[in-house]
Order: sequence, then structure tokens, then C-alpha cells
Amino acid sequence: MSYVYAAVIGILTGIFIFGLKTGVGCGFSTVRKKDVLILASAYFVISIILGSLVEMVDQSYLEGIANLGMTLHVFIALVLIGAGIYTQKKWNCGHDVSKKTFLVISVPCPVCLTALFVSCMILASTLEVSGWKVGILVGSVFFISVISSTWIFRRMKRTPEDLGTAMMFLGIFYLLGAMIVPAYIKAKKLNLALSSGGEFEMIPLLIFTIFIIGGYALNNIRGQ
Repeated sequence: MSYVYAAVIGILTGIFIFGLKTGVGCGFSTVRKKDVLILASAYFVISIILGSLVEMVDQSYLEGIANLGMTLHVFIALVLIGAGIYTQKKWNCGHDVSKKTFLVISVPCPVCLTALFVSCMILASTLEVSGWKVGILVGSVFFISVISSTWIFRRMKRTPEDLGTAMMFLGIFYLLGAMIVPAYIKAKKLNLALSSGGEFEMIPLLIFTIFIIGGYALNNIRGQ
């Protein structure tokens, strides 16, 4: 029973942290409070719908979803980095575009929807309850996360420039995830150490390259 509680708490904590991404977009932008409430409510409804679909989808499809998720990670990462640069550039020129660009980081994306669906599936299997009930639980946690984090971030008096920085940082993080996770899975399957194969020796180089490029881009933008 303690294992079940630990698994549930861990998954719900992950959902809460995932909701912070949406909170960053809403809190660092100048979007209206009404729009924040609508967005949080949309996540709540989507969670219930995904929870209801859990019993209709075979768990064998999870591997295919995970493989697709890596491709989506790369695409969304590039969009986040581009939107972040655009937001900062426009803000430095006296134009606030955060009411539009915040959607890139805040609206339900394929990665977010996949995470919500997988969470609902695991919780439904762990708790042995109906999917729609799990959807309500997941949606409630996500709703609370979005509303509370938005309020906290706005109390910090951040600007759209900070929103652009957050977008670029998250985009770089997504790129790292898309690189490391497949390489790690492949290494585990082949049971090889990272230092033994030339193919894996490129991974640290690519990671450092991304950090260097990301740091250079941030410093260059801030210096203009």
C-alpha cells in the first residue's frame, strides 16, 4: 500500500511541476487573468477527456507514443527557442508580443497531452479506478498548479523579456532530452559503456555544443 501511495504522490507531483510550464507563460506575460482561468479550465477538461479514453487504448501503444514524443520534443524545442528570441527582440524594441507568444509555452502541446494521458493511464492502473475519476484528479492538480504558479510569478514582477529567456531555456532543455533519452535507451539495450564506442563519444560533445550555443545566444540578446 505504501508503494501505491508513493507512486500516486510522485505522479501528481510531476503533473504539478509540469503545470509550472504553463504558469511561466501566463505569469511572465501580460495576458489577462480571465484568459489564465480559461486556459487552466481547458487543461482540466482535457484531463477528464484523456482519462475517459484510458480504458479504450491498449498499453502496448505507449512505446509508439514514447518514440513519437522524441520527434515532437525536437520540433517544440525549436519553436520555443525561436519564439523566445522573437519575444525578447520585440520587447527590446518597445513592442510587447507576449500576449501571443505565451501560447507557445502555455497552450496544450503534443508533449503535454502525452504526459497527461500517460499519467492518467498509470494512475488508473495503480489505483484501479475509472479513468474519468483519474482525469478529474489529474486535471485538478494541473489547474491548481497553473493558477498558483501564475499568481506567484506575477508577484515577482517579471517582464516579457524574462518570458523569452524562459522559452529559450526550456527549448534547450527539450533538445537535451531528445538527445540523451534515445542514446541512453540504446546504450542500455546494447549494454555498452559510453566510453567504449565512438558513437556514444559524440554525446558529451553535442551536449556541450548546445550549452555553448545557448549561452552565446542569451548573452548576445541581452547585450543588444
